[in-house]
Amino acid sequence: MSRLPSDDEILSFLRDNPGQSGKREIARAFGVKGAARITLKQQLKSLRDRGLIVKEGAHLQRTDELPSVFPATIVSVDDEGDLLVQPKLDREAYTGLRFVLKEKRGGRRSAGSQTPPGVGDMVLVRKLSEPDADEPGTVQLIKVIGKPKGRHFGVLRRPSKGVAFLEPVDRKSEVLTVPEHLIGDAQAGDLVAATRLAGARRHNPQAQVDEVFGQLGTERAISQIAILRNDLPDAFPAEVIAEVEGLEPATQGTREDWRKLPLITIDPADAKDHDDAVHAALDDDPSNEGGYVITVAIADVAYYVRPHTALDREARTRGNSVYFPDRVIPMLPEKLSTDLCSLHEGEDRPALAIRIVIDRHGRKLRHSLHRVWIRLHAGLAYEAAQAAIDGGEPAEGIEPCPPSFIEPVLKPLWAAYRALSVARDKRSPLALDLPERKLVLNEAGEVSRVRVPERLDAHRLIEEFMIQANVAAAELLEAKKRVCLYRVHDAPSRAKFEGLREFLKSINISIASQSSLRPADFNGILRKAQGSPNEPLINEMVLRSQAQAEYAPENIGHFGLNLGRYAHFTSPIRRYADLLVHRALLAAYSLGTPEEAQEADLQALERLGDHLSGTERRAMLAERETTDRLIAAFLANQIGARFAGRITGVVGAGLFVRLNETGADGFVPVATLGADYFRYDDVQQSLIGAATGSTYQLGDEVDVRLTEAAPVAGALRFEMLTDGKAGKAAGHANKRGRTTPKRGKRSAEKPRNKSAASHARTKVRKARGR
Repeated sequence: MSRLPSDDEILSFLRDNPGQSGKREIARAFGVKGAARITLKQQLKSLRDRGLIVKEGAHLQRTDELPSVFPATIVSVDDEGDLLVQPKLDREAYTGLRFVLKEKRGGRRSAGSQTPPGVGDMVLVRKLSEPDADEPGTVQLIKVIGKPKGRHFGVLRRPSKGVAFLEPVDRKSEVLTVPEHLIGDAQAGDLVAATRLAGARRHNPQAQVDEVFGQLGTERAISQIAILRNDLPDAFPAEVIAEVEGLEPATQGTREDWRKLPLITIDPADAKDHDDAVHAALDDDPSNEGGYVITVAIADVAYYVRPHTALDREARTRGNSVYFPDRVIPMLPEKLSTDLCSLHEGEDRPALAIRIVIDRHGRKLRHSLHRVWIRLHAGLAYEAAQAAIDGGEPAEGIEPCPPSFIEPVLKPLWAAYRALSVARDKRSPLALDLPERKLVLNEAGEVSRVRVPERLDAHRLIEEFMIQANVAAAELLEAKKRVCLYRVHDAPSRAKFEGLREFLKSINISIASQSSLRPADFNGILRKAQGSPNEPLINEMVLRSQAQAEYAPENIGHFGLNLGRYAHFTSPIRRYADLLVHRALLAAYSLGTPEEAQEADLQALERLGDHLSGTERRAMLAERETTDRLIAAFLANQIGARFAGRITGVVGAGLFVRLNETGADGFVPVATLGADYFRYDDVQQSLIGAATGSTYQLGDEVDVRLTEAAPVAGALRFEMLTDGKAGKAAGHANKRGRTTPKRGKRSAEKPRNKSAASHARTKVRKARGR
């Protein structure tokens, strides 16, 4: 009879042959044959029952050892900019294990390449080394799986007794039925997380409610959807709170005393954090007649947020603050973001300042860096500063500027700004005009109206001062030959520029092809559109043609601003990239202690640049999703109302329309445009009737009727009320006399997918009919 291996021998074999050992391999290794295989099978079952081994697919694995390849979740970023991952396996033995993710690098990522992984992503990795008590292990990235798909967020709907389904928060997601016994404590109208049940039928997928977040009825609940969907950390860990509570306010120490300098802040009236103060005065140097000395002082966040602390790790993981209409998910706890690091009127604060000397034409002559002790002399809203300069009064509810500040403080600021404007116009940065809509909420947290704030010189002044400080910060680091995390913006790709040319040609604007692109080329396009009905659309199309700005240690310049070097320095309260620049400056100019100053190496900055670019995109997506949902909720009680808008997108399935008054985006399915069949022309960005030639084109002004609003998904559906423009028929008659699209062009007669809201509505109708 074959000799059976002992339990220890089996466990040793599995350790030496990870991920390759099944029952057959074990039997072959120990020469187990015939009837002894049945005994071996029972022995392996016993090991599994005692929790010593587990089955992974066709192989057996020791439970105290990770497989060589496993799925993991990216949970944070370490001090060197490396991503830390935790195994995504349901075993207690792996809880708390951390591994550093090693990703193959190949220079700067080109436009259109795969987005790097970020916190919250699931990845498939290969184990390189085991973690120990002091250091995490290492793993190599095999591929990015993406965000976990097992969890579904939605609002529980119960249209009738015994019927429940999950209305998804993602307009592209499916509607899931929830069996009565799997609802738990959730009530109708609750925002919940659910897991789709394995083996559920495709036409009627089912789910189980796992977590309940409460009723969906206010803006705060709607922004919670974006927080959950985008994995935004909205609560600080206990160790971070403990560190912050132990912080003491800074003292002057060796800082330069600038408290008599009348620095002021100019911010939005509802701003919760204030990290930049400004001042300007005529230069008293006789050789610079008509020139100005500009000061930009930024809150010294580096004094409080030190490297290698829990506070620093959390700020780095978050990457930036996220701003919703009625709340902020801050990068730093409120004791810092709205108190110790925020510049408040009449209070002493530590700051890092850049002083810039310009001539009367706005050309920079020199700049210098200072670590200072300041006292803010006034905190003004944009509207108050502008009203004071214009000789008027700000709107009701806006605190006016003290009259004593107008002559000595505000007027020199505006004079310096006018000088900078001369240099800016010669530089010719990209001059897009894209009005920003602001949601005004009532006391219940609901949208009461949508307004477009007036664009003031006060806004432009602060922007130009901040740009000058950011350029100076990059140059200061370059002067010391230090690596820097630049804010870079690549030139548009040739393909995107040619696509823009084709679109402009379709609306009778001709531009020459260019071998190399400059912002001035796009400004010429914008000037041609000025005052025309298509001006808003052309501004948006030019924006779409641009590359996305990002953070990187390799400097390629900033195309949009037309600057050779640019580094974010002015908002360390809300952007971790700015904090890195502050630390690098403190180290380069010996202005900080080793506990405050820090220089990162090139590879660490490359990794951090990828991570921070990702958190920025995540924040923008969450903010946009929340705005879409709020506006959909605002319009939900106006079903049947008529609105003026403009076609902003054309696809085979229909038309995207943006409403003029609210900026809300919605969809007109092609099937609702009439009895004709419509062909999609991607060159002219239009839908063309096969029989009639009736044409709907990108940029057309149209009237639509709101037919459906799904606030949970942020989706709107419209009915077209405007006839298409006359055009040439797009098809030909077949043998039966029926008009069909031309060969090679896809018919756009039906939308590809029903919306989530449409699915949900169908479910309700079926339930009511039972």
